[in-house]
Amino acid sequence: MIKEKFTQYIRDLQDEICLALEKLDGRATFTEDHWERPGGGGGRSRVLANGSIFEKGGVSTSVVHGEMPEQLKKNMKTEGQAFFACGLSLVIHPENPFVPTVHANYRYFEMYNETGERIDGWFGGGTDLTPYYLFEEDALHFHETQKTYADRHGADLYPLFKKQCDAYFRNHHREEARGIGGTFFDYLKPDAQRSIEDWMAFVMDMGYSFLPGYLPIVRQRMHMPWNEEQRYWQELRRGRYVEFNLVHDRGTLFGLKTNGRTESILMSLPPRVRWDYNVAPEAGSEEARLLAVLKQPKDWVK
Repeated sequence: MIKEKFTQYIRDLQDEICLALEKLDGRATFTEDHWERPGGGGGRSRVLANGSIFEKGGVSTSVVHGEMPEQLKKNMKTEGQAFFACGLSLVIHPENPFVPTVHANYRYFEMYNETGERIDGWFGGGTDLTPYYLFEEDALHFHETQKTYADRHGADLYPLFKKQCDAYFRNHHREEARGIGGTFFDYLKPDAQRSIEDWMAFVMDMGYSFLPGYLPIVRQRMHMPWNEEQRYWQELRRGRYVEFNLVHDRGTLFGLKTNGRTESILMSLPPRVRWDYNVAPEAGSEEARLLAVLKQPKDWVK
């Protein structure tokens, strides 16, 4: 069945990603925390901290089920009575301001009627990059990797999901993007072109694109020297990251509204953040250059 196959996939991918991150960091290791959700299911959260490269990172899998909360039924405009959801979610916050933060999520959702019959199901997820200093070659590599894996399933997918990512990962109250994007997709259901198995294969490939898309960037930047002014800018931008996750992010809101484990849901938040009043970078600076790109999405892959 789809849900059993995808559940095994996210657990295997969690192992693969955690092992690769530990190997690259060389000092930090993930601590593992198994938890149960009131109402059904649970998860496996892994968190590392204070590494030689990664200041904080979380790679979590969850497999939850139970009755649909009334608020969720209202938000989704559905009469579904029960649900099943499984997914992998990760956020990595490096210490060096020249190494970007990265986020990824790959998930599957099913809904059932009062007799337990499956009435709907879909895939969702995506991967996006949040640099604090802009290196165009890094942005190009990240997007080219995502396009390469997406193109295996249709040349129409990367442009569509890149556009959706630019629209979704945006702090509208700031009129700026959270980062330089990637891909974002949701409600992937069978259609005239693709079956649910086709969509699963696509999402699985996008998960496999994570390590080759991100690790070369980390290796390129992790030894660059940085100063306290650059660290200060990083912490200001991390504040924008927090704003998006708590105000706009669907996964965060879904977890909190379905009695998910709060510690695991909020593991995406960085350890050190600033919200200083009305700070603006100097015109012509590297900080200002980043903001200019965040104001207007850019097509990195022509």
